Amino acid sequence: MRLTVFWQRMDEHFGAGYAETFACDHVMAELGGRTVQQALADGWDAKDVWRVVCLVMNVPQEMR
Repeated sequence: MRLTVFWQRMDEHFGAGYAETFACDHVMAELGGRTVQQALADGWDAKDVWRVVCLVMNVPQEMR
Protein backbone atom coordinates (compact mmCIF):
# COMPACT_ATOMS: atom_id res chain seq x y z
CA MET A 1 0.00 0.00 0.00
CA ARG A 2 1.32 3.41 -0.92
CA LEU A 3 1.46 6.08 1.74
CA THR A 4 -0.90 8.24 -0.31
CA VAL A 5 -3.53 5.49 -0.18
CA PHE A 6 -2.90 5.01 3.53
CA TRP A 7 -3.49 8.70 4.26
CA GLN A 8 -6.58 8.77 2.03
CA ARG A 9 -8.05 5.93 4.05
CA MET A 10 -7.13 7.61 7.32
CA ASP A 11 -8.82 10.82 6.14
CA GLU A 12 -11.91 8.92 5.01
CA HIS A 13 -12.29 7.15 8.33
CA PHE A 14 -11.26 9.83 10.83
CA GLY A 15 -11.80 13.01 8.83
CA ALA A 16 -9.04 15.12 7.37
CA GLY A 17 -8.61 17.20 10.51
CA TYR A 18 -8.47 14.35 13.01
CA ALA A 19 -6.51 11.74 11.03
CA GLU A 20 -3.21 13.53 11.52
CA THR A 21 -3.89 14.18 15.20
CA PHE A 22 -4.77 10.52 15.74
CA ALA A 23 -1.64 9.43 13.88
CA CYS A 24 0.57 11.63 16.05
CA ASP A 25 -1.03 11.10 19.45
CA HIS A 26 -2.66 7.66 19.74
CA VAL A 27 -0.16 5.07 21.02
CA MET A 28 -1.08 1.47 20.18
CA ALA A 29 0.34 -1.62 21.84
CA GLU A 30 -0.17 -3.45 18.55
CA LEU A 31 2.40 -1.13 16.99
CA GLY A 32 4.91 -1.89 19.71
CA GLY A 33 3.87 1.07 21.83
CA ARG A 34 4.16 3.46 18.90
CA THR A 35 1.91 5.96 17.23
CA VAL A 36 1.04 5.60 13.55
CA GLN A 37 3.61 8.27 12.69
CA GLN A 38 6.32 6.56 14.74
CA ALA A 39 5.59 3.14 13.24
CA LEU A 40 5.79 4.53 9.70
CA ALA A 41 9.01 6.39 10.53
CA ASP A 42 10.46 3.20 12.01
CA GLY A 43 9.90 1.41 8.71
CA TRP A 44 6.60 -0.38 9.27
CA ASP A 45 4.78 -1.07 6.03
CA ALA A 46 1.77 1.22 5.55
CA LYS A 47 -0.44 -1.80 4.84
CA ASP A 48 0.48 -3.37 8.19
CA VAL A 49 -0.11 -0.10 10.03
CA TRP A 50 -3.51 0.27 8.34
CA ARG A 51 -4.44 -3.28 9.43
CA VAL A 52 -3.61 -2.39 13.03
CA VAL A 53 -5.63 0.83 12.84
CA CYS A 54 -8.58 -1.16 11.44
CA LEU A 55 -8.35 -3.72 14.23
CA VAL A 56 -7.91 -1.27 17.10
CA MET A 57 -10.44 1.31 15.91
CA ASN A 58 -13.07 -1.10 14.54
CA VAL A 59 -12.93 0.32 11.03
CA PRO A 60 -15.94 -1.05 9.09
CA GLN A 61 -15.10 -3.87 6.72
CA GLU A 62 -16.19 -1.85 3.67
CA MET A 63 -13.52 0.79 4.46
CA ARG A 64 -10.63 -1.68 4.79
